[in-house]
Amino acid sequence: MHPSIYARRTPDKPALIMDGSGEVVTYRQLDDRSNQGAQLFRSLGLGAGDVIAILMDNSPRFFEITWAAQRAGLYYACISSKLTANEVEYIVRDCGARLLIVSPGVGSVLDELPALLPDLTLYMTAPVRAPYADFEAARGAMPATPVADETAGSDMLYSSGTTGRPKGVKPVLSGGPIDAPERVSELARVHFGFSEDTVYLCPAPFYHAAAVRWVMAVHRQGGTVVAMSRFDAEAALALIEAHRINTAQFVPTHFVRMLKLPEAARRAYDTTSLKVVFHSAAPCPIPVKEQMLDWLGPIIGEYYGGTEGIVFCCLTAEEWLAHKGSVGRAAGGELRICDEDGEPLPPRSEGVVHVANGPPIRYHNAPEKAKENTNKYGWPTMGDVGWVDEEGYLYLTDRKSFMIISGGVNIYPQELENLLITHPKVADAAVVGAPDAEMGEQVVAVIQPLDWANAGDALRDELMAFCRANISHVKCPRRIDFMAELPRHQTGKLYKRLIRDAYWGKQGSKIV
Repeated sequence: MHPSIYARRTPDKPALIMDGSGEVVTYRQLDDRSNQGAQLFRSLGLGAGDVIAILMDNSPRFFEITWAAQRAGLYYACISSKLTANEVEYIVRDCGARLLIVSPGVGSVLDELPALLPDLTLYMTAPVRAPYADFEAARGAMPATPVADETAGSDMLYSSGTTGRPKGVKPVLSGGPIDAPERVSELARVHFGFSEDTVYLCPAPFYHAAAVRWVMAVHRQGGTVVAMSRFDAEAALALIEAHRINTAQFVPTHFVRMLKLPEAARRAYDTTSLKVVFHSAAPCPIPVKEQMLDWLGPIIGEYYGGTEGIVFCCLTAEEWLAHKGSVGRAAGGELRICDEDGEPLPPRSEGVVHVANGPPIRYHNAPEKAKENTNKYGWPTMGDVGWVDEEGYLYLTDRKSFMIISGGVNIYPQELENLLITHPKVADAAVVGAPDAEMGEQVVAVIQPLDWANAGDALRDELMAFCRANISHVKCPRRIDFMAELPRHQTGKLYKRLIRDAYWGKQGSKIV
């Protein structure tokens, strides 16, 4: 259950193949470079339980670094390459990282970080520019032998939960050996058949929880990962054919984009090597999944989980066809649907999804958030709303605080609302998700101008520019509408459901 095993058994086998460049990292190279990385971390005074931060695009160096941290007993905080400098600084400070490693492909944000993090050791992968130090040169000077005190480290990923600043999920380290069984790898083996024969397509950004965890699960089983620098529907099909990929993971937006290819383009590629396809990150529209099953056959599984790691549900294609719209049954822990008071509800009753007899929910530096998301019975929740049928299959229907899922990416309205309300021409703001045929949802900002006379294209353009200058473009609105007055209760509570429902065509709601 560790790539070091396969470095000895199949040293020349590809552990990672990058599209575009075609660069191959073998298991021998992955092992040597991760050993050297671990030696470098020790030379810098980093010991078990310390934290490094990684801000990289889909570079082949990424997993050389995560495996170096894993075998040195470190936490590795993987940061989205789409964030602004201030957002990166917050996560680096919050997680307590002593070292930040970046790749030049992240872009201009790298020019701002040295001034924000003057006390941190800053490394860059090639090609390097000042004031960053050369990570590969420093690593290359180290011996390719294991550190004397190897112990298993872990990822430390950030989830914004439902509102406000991102929250870190920092698992308790086992203190055990680096090759001890690990939960995601076990789930991958049991439910999706990961093995030494797996050839896995990763179309996602490496920093994403699904990518970093499932790619490393492939490496634990001795399989090969074929990774995309960025997703392109036709390129994905070409890679499946070229590398005889047998296992692939997608999000529903990827399905939509592949289905929108011309029929001739879709049929031009041989996808018969695929034996397992699975998806996650967002509920998949039933018609989209039906079309994918018609195309690829009954090989499409699905799972539902979260960065917090409190639940894992999954189901096969056959199960889904018998329970259309479900995201599966719990594999460990027990699903409990509860009302707003935390009391359990009977089957087919809609409520907040909690998990009994599973791991507790923990947020780094935010115990109050963990307490808020745990009911009186000690059952945690990630804030999703849904219902469970008599057989235990879960159906998600909403997000408790209207979190937006666009292209499989979680976008949290409160952060954007907090920004928009600071604009001098904005009296009030609400951010909701509206339907989008390709992305699932698009971010819509509904603005109450300070002066209604300003409502129009000029203010719309000004607010768009304001958002892009202050927050990651992924979180920026794709549409801005205006209301004379947002619907708020006298207590100040915003009736966001009335606004959101208008975009989804629900009766009794409207946009003024």
